[in-house]
Amino acid sequence: MAEHANTFHLVVASVGETRFDGAALSVTVPGAAGELTLLPHHEPLVTTLKSGTITVKDSLGEIKQFAIESGVIECSGNKVVVLL
Repeated sequence: MAEHANTFHLVVASVGETRFDGAALSVTVPGAAGELTLLPHHEPLVTTLKSGTITVKDSLGEIKQFAIESGVIECSGNKVVVLL
């Protein structure tokens, strides 16, 4: 998948279900130490997530939200993976 310079590849998945897999402009997650917003080319990061809502702004600027109980997020190489 070719991505524009202002997007990154985002995967939001749990066992047996992929909730989002595609280009995104931003993702906001409920990090264990507070809310985090990740943008394209974010510094590498791994952290746990707490109960709350993930907000994705996709490549068209549309907002998608997913309620979560917990999870882990990994960001590296202009790719973000959220495992729930």
